[in-house]
Amino acid sequence: MPSHDINLNAVKEELIKIVGNKWVITESELIEGYLKDETPDSVRPEPSKELILVKPSTTEDVSSILKIANKMKIPVFPVGGRTGLVGGAVPTKPGIILSLERMNKVEIDEENLMAIAEAGATLGDLIRAAEDKGLFFPPHPGDEGAQIGGLIATNAGGARAVRYGVMRNYVKGLEVVLPTGDILSLGGKLLKNNT
Repeated sequence: MPSHDINLNAVKEELIKIVGNKWVITESELIEGYLKDETPDSVRPEPSKELILVKPSTTEDVSSILKIANKMKIPVFPVGGRTGLVGGAVPTKPGIILSLERMNKVEIDEENLMAIAEAGATLGDLIRAAEDKGLFFPPHPGDEGAQIGGLIATNAGGARAVRYGVMRNYVKGLEVVLPTGDILSLGGKLLKNNT
């Protein structure tokens, strides 16, 4: 999509209506850290220069943002902890960078041995919350700055995967926002145990 097809000012105005002025960022020096992950410079894709960074705090915000992006036909680049090694989160076209870092709550349900974590919570947040309750969260790909959404999206594992399995073995339910903006609740937090 050619960059002249996107009116970034109109996009910014619509996003401000959803999350407020503080959470819609267009200054290049503030966006710079969101343009790359841990991919080596020699093979990292070149990021676009025409981008808007938006930081929603709720699932409903994400839904509204995606509905606006669809209506205005604007690419959306979801980013998490930017710890990936393959350039998957690099925004290569003009559009919206969707950072879920404000969606960072973690709740531990001791009775069901479940963690309820938002996509922007980090692995470190989850590990500490579990340890505070005397529990252990096995998947550990090596970077505790990785966010839960990215760990699920990439089915992360790390060295402990040999013994404990990968991320999908620990996901019992998800609340997801489709590219259309529709919200789905899948699975749940009931742990079946007949013993």
